[in-house]
Amino acid sequence: MNHHLHLGLGNFFRAHQAWYTGADPRWSITAFTGRSPDLADELTRRDCRYNLVVRGPSEDRTEPQTAITTALPGTDLTAWRSWMSRPSVAVLTLTVTEAAYADFVPARLVAGLAARRAAGAGSIAIIPCDNIPANGSTTAQAVAALADPALATWITDNVSFVSTMVDRITPRNPTPGVDVITEPFTEWILSGTFPAGRPTWEAAGARFVTDVRPHETRKLFLLNGAHTLLAYAGSALGHTTVASAVADPTCRTWLNEWWDEASRHVPLPAPELLTYRAALLTRFANPRIHHTLAQIATDGSQKLPIRVLPVLRAERSAGRMPTAALRIVSAWINHLRGAGAPLNDPAAAPYLQRAASSRDILTLLAPDLTHDEALLKALP
Repeated sequence: MNHHLHLGLGNFFRAHQAWYTGADPRWSITAFTGRSPDLADELTRRDCRYNLVVRGPSEDRTEPQTAITTALPGTDLTAWRSWMSRPSVAVLTLTVTEAAYADFVPARLVAGLAARRAAGAGSIAIIPCDNIPANGSTTAQAVAALADPALATWITDNVSFVSTMVDRITPRNPTPGVDVITEPFTEWILSGTFPAGRPTWEAAGARFVTDVRPHETRKLFLLNGAHTLLAYAGSALGHTTVASAVADPTCRTWLNEWWDEASRHVPLPAPELLTYRAALLTRFANPRIHHTLAQIATDGSQKLPIRVLPVLRAERSAGRMPTAALRIVSAWINHLRGAGAPLNDPAAAPYLQRAASSRDILTLLAPDLTHDEALLKALP
């Protein structure tokens, strides 16, 4: 039996990577939690069996999941080193949240790879699946910074770091237990090599590409940027969920205007982008996936520079007024002033001190744009 190892056992992993591996019965999964042992203990009591509840617009589809055969607490470093030392382990996936890459993850990987090298267990592919641009190379750099020279050389020769883009909305299950609720849509795009082999993830729809970056940009602008629009402009109209906002013709018009504007700066074929937009509308409109605008609205000062400002700058560089991007920035400024969803952004204090002045806010958010008087006139 071939083994897929995972770090960061949680709901998203069980709805996504574990679901893909489940399409290949030649592989089984051993999954470690990040830190807390609770989910590992609960799964172990149930022989690692759980149901994936695929929540469509009108009904649920229940899919029993059996790919995970062992669940262990992330604090069990002896077990971690032991599993990383097994030649049968060919791939290691990660879903640990973005912050963990600056915390415990690099040290955990280095410890596991050192044990693998000492055991002569051979090559492995490490596959981060968190929302970090170029997550493969980012993880490789973090590991290289901690490895000693001999281990670093071995890693260069024996370890691949695969970049990925993942997508599947997985809301919290209000019912206690181990079952996972998810949406019908799922996407996994990977770029890299697998020196020791891998499951046939493509059997479940995974795609392998030479460059994942255009797909990252597509998701960042068209999905995440659209969520940001709805979180601020939609909540200001009284909506509380994505589905409610999308049902509003005004919000639907704003969405399409944003997608038209942002799509000009996504380096993928136009037909592919149109298909993706149609899929997003279907996903957003699903009333049985309770995705709150208040949740999406958190940390706006960190999200706008990544999701919205690149489109705004690109439009201005092309000599156009970025109407849709400005709508999002304006809605966020009004959000700082009390409109729409409750403010939940620990980094927003400097903006709140200057909330009365759009010029001051823009100076903090994007200093390079503060001399663009046409932009400033368009802000509230």
